[in-house]
Amino acid sequence: MEIIFINEAKDPMMYRFKKDYQAILEKTCEILDRPGNWSLSVIYVTPERIHEINRMYRNIDRATDVISFALQDDLDDAYTQEDQYELGDIFINVDAIRLQAKEYGHSIRREACFLFCHGLLHLMGYDHMSPEDEKEMFGLQDVILDEMVSR
Repeated sequence: MEIIFINEAKDPMMYRFKKDYQAILEKTCEILDRPGNWSLSVIYVTPERIHEINRMYRNIDRATDVISFALQDDLDDAYTQEDQYELGDIFINVDAIRLQAKEYGHSIRREACFLFCHGLLHLMGYDHMSPEDEKEMFGLQDVILDEMVSR
């Protein structure tokens, strides 16, 4: 499994979460019974950049904390390259990590891991458009994160 990191925000603190993200990816694949050699990208961006991405691709005129772009809607047809399954890209707003950690009263590490996990579940086909879907997705996030990163 491979996670490619791109730090457009040029925030050196973000590199500290690489091992956490790898562990989250592995645990998520285990819990969801999705074996395979998965690959994805994490792009750290500024609030201005994520605002621009939202405006261009989602017609949302504001910054958000995380945006995911899956390469495939159906993981059965996931793009493979040399036996590696490419999931897509997760864009994380670095300022949102700090602000939301303070707002929710937990660590920066927990918030960074939460945003990665949230984006990863989107790449794997989960969403929170209905109350039932939200309950399922947020329940999975808790199962994945609670043993790994304290609140």
